[in-house]
Order: sequence, then C-alpha cells, then structure tokens
Amino acid sequence: MAELEEDRRSAFAPQDPVAVLENPLIPTAGDADLGPARSLWSDAWREMRGRVLFWISAGLIVLVVVMAIVPQVFTFFSPQPNPYFADLSTSRLAPSPRAWFGHDAQGYDIYSRTIYGARSSVLVGLGATIVTTLLGSVIGVFAGYFGGWWDIILSRLGDVFFAIPLLLGGILALYTFPNTLGTPYLVMVGKVVLALGILGWPSIARLMRSSVLQVKPHDFVQAARALGAKPGRIVFSHILPNAVAPVIAVATINLGMYIALEATLSFLGIGLAPPAVSWGVAISEASGIGLVRSTPHMLLFPSLFLSITVLAFILLGEVVRDALDPKLR
Repeated sequence: MAELEEDRRSAFAPQDPVAVLENPLIPTAGDADLGPARSLWSDAWREMRGRVLFWISAGLIVLVVVMAIVPQVFTFFSPQPNPYFADLSTSRLAPSPRAWFGHDAQGYDIYSRTIYGARSSVLVGLGATIVTTLLGSVIGVFAGYFGGWWDIILSRLGDVFFAIPLLLGGILALYTFPNTLGTPYLVMVGKVVLALGILGWPSIARLMRSSVLQVKPHDFVQAARALGAKPGRIVFSHILPNAVAPVIAVATINLGMYIALEATLSFLGIGLAPPAVSWGVAISEASGIGLVRSTPHMLLFPSLFLSITVLAFILLGEVVRDALDPKLR
C-alpha cells in the first residue's frame, strides 16, 4: 500500500523542467489535446465559407470568368452566336426570340456582344490588378524593410503619383497615345493596363509598407536576422506571408474598380475602341443622341452586366478583408 501511495503522489508531483526538456515523452499539464494548429489562411477560409455573400460573389465571379474564357458556351444556342455579324435590316430591333437582348444601331446582336465583352473587361481588370499589386508590393517592401533613404525616396515618389487622380491620369496617358484603326486588340488592352498600373500602385505600396512595419519588429523576424538569414530569405519566408493579407483584400476590391475604369475610358472613346468588343464600348455606342430613349435595351444589358461584375468583386473583397482582419470579426 505504501508503494502505491508513493506512486500516486509522484504522478501528480511538479515535474523537473530539465527532465521534461530532455525527455519530451514525459506527460505535462499542458499536453491537453488542443487539436491541430490553424494558420491565418485556414481561419480566414473557415470564416469566409460560412458567409452567404462569399458564395454569391464567388459564384458570380466564376460565371464571369468562364464567360470571358469560353464565351461560345453561352452563345452556342443563341439565334446569332457571332458578335461581329451585322445586319442593318435588324437595326435597333427590340428583344425578341430572334435576338434575346435585341439589336444595336449597326444590327449587331447585343446578347452575343455582351457575352464576348466580358473578356476585355476581365483582361483589363486582372492585368491592371496584377501590375499594381506587384509594383506596389515591391516598392512597399523595400520602403518598409530597409527604411532610411529607401523609405524617404520611395514614399515621396509614391506621393507624386498618388496626387494624380487615376481617371484623369488615365485620360491624359491614353489621349497622348491614341488608338488607330489598325491597332491590334492586345495592344489596346496593354495600353489601358499599363496606364492604370503605373498610376494605381501608390495605394498598394502604402498598405504594404505599413504591413511590413508592423511585422518587422516581431520576435521571429529578429530571431531570423540574429541567426544570419539574408534579407531576401527574411522577406520571402517571414515578412511577406504575414504582411500580404491586407494587400490581397484591397487588390480584390481594386479589380472591380479597374473594370469600371476600363468601361469609363472606353465610354469616353480613349480606352478600347471598335472592332474590340467590351462593355464600355457597348455603353458608349448606346449613349448616342436619341438612342437612350428610343432603344434603351442597347444601354440596359451591358450596363447591367458591368454593374453586377463590379459589385461581385467589391463584395468578395469586403468578405476577404473581414476574414483576414481579426479586429473586424
């Protein structure tokens, strides 16, 4: 009995920390089953998939992306699947079984041109988002991590570009390098992407710089530096994974904004131009004198698709931001 009592007391007695470190198999009071450790991204996914807005916005975005990649799937059963076929005898006809969205002033099928117009809008929005995110992230990381003169020079350079309104700067840039009748389609898209990318990076750079400044003083970064890790390894392995979350959320919202800007520039006649097919070009053609009142369907359907797409990206960005920022939960 005495031996059993001694074993019972030793089992609940405080354990030697040195022995615990030397033998990790010794059970401790903190070895309760807490489950597998979850990262920020796994927590964000759990948060997002539980929200209805995430599934609605993601479903709409997937639909638009598929529409941009394979528009033939959506126009296969339409009465006129060719968006470049014009018949003046059907000019301005209202929606009917022969043309689900009606015809425009040139006799084009509005449904087919609306479906094919998604490709241009998605290309410009995605391209401008990639350019601004990459450029702004690189500049923000350099300014935040190295500090000193790097921070002063890059921050003042960002202030110069930030002072230029994005829409006004895009108008000036594209007006300086206008499109001609023989300008290739990808060149027109590239001009708009480059104009928006060069003028839109300062907001991403500011956000990345502030995120890097928040992550930089953490113990794991200081420990990596003390162990002799090079700046490149510290940035890519320790700082970027913990600082990129707010940039992703803002970039998702900006994608919808760039799609709207492409439509605005094309509406003004300095973005994409015919024969390119885009929602902005369709809205511009439908806004002629007397057309809005006599043929409202020319303006209704491209505007509706544009509005839904921009709204979907903004809603997805809001959901991502809420999920990645624990303070907003």
